[in-house]
Amino acid sequence: MTYQFNAETFAARLDQDAEFATRAMDTLLPIDNGPEARLMEAVRYAALLGGKRVRPYLALHTAALFNVDPKCALRVAAAIEMVHCYSLVHDDLPAMDDDDLRRGQPTCHIKCDEATAILAGDALLTRAFEVLAEDGTHQDASVRIELVKELSKSAGALGMVGGQMLDLVAHQHDLDMNEIARLQRMKTGGLINFACISGGILGKASDHALNKLHGYAHDLGLAFQIVDDLLDVTQSTEDLGKRAGKDEEQGKATFVSLMGVENAREQAQVLRDQAIAHLDVFEEKANPLRDMAHFVVNRVS
Repeated sequence: MTYQFNAETFAARLDQDAEFATRAMDTLLPIDNGPEARLMEAVRYAALLGGKRVRPYLALHTAALFNVDPKCALRVAAAIEMVHCYSLVHDDLPAMDDDDLRRGQPTCHIKCDEATAILAGDALLTRAFEVLAEDGTHQDASVRIELVKELSKSAGALGMVGGQMLDLVAHQHDLDMNEIARLQRMKTGGLINFACISGGILGKASDHALNKLHGYAHDLGLAFQIVDDLLDVTQSTEDLGKRAGKDEEQGKATFVSLMGVENAREQAQVLRDQAIAHLDVFEEKANPLRDMAHFVVNRVS
């Protein structure tokens, strides 16, 4: 099989899939004119503001490996992005990272207020599980239950939320490389992992295929976080659309602080190649996922 990454073709596909995911969330998060209208305004602001939609892309293209109905895959992709957006809203709060800029716009609690932002995050999280549980996501109830279970694990105390707790206390400890990797596997990698296996769950994939997707997600998630750490020290706030230099300001140990910039870049490339190797079993159908691995290590924001 001959494969070559084409950045222009990938960018067009990523933009198209991002638009699909945004439209799906627009439909699944309708405007409300009742007394709770302010809440839904905040929910829609947080979810529809923009972003690369990396996780929906992963869900859509892993589902395509198993010929899943695109409408079902898009519902799962939208649910995953709702959870991601909820996590950003809560991460930006004064009690967490205390950020006032996200995706180049005021964060949700700045745009609205803290209490409304908390509720907006809560609403996005719970709506995501509602979407997964609805009949339109898959005709087989056992598949819907598996999706709910796996997202719960990826987003909960042993996944994203637990990783955020570790991140909050990280400055109190001298974390080594293995501890940072564990923190990031939970905080960042948890949801990326679910995005990657969700298509396999929808397609009732074999254990072997799911294991390959787990491997891809593991290496992709770590590469993603290493590049995030690199961007935090090499890019400006204007370029990132969020405050740069936070980790150094807060005295946090990161992949970059322990490895240095050049070694971190090299490690991200190694992880990219490892992630791509996990996809051999899927042959050329996995090229969109190979593209994502290249994009993750090459991105500049």
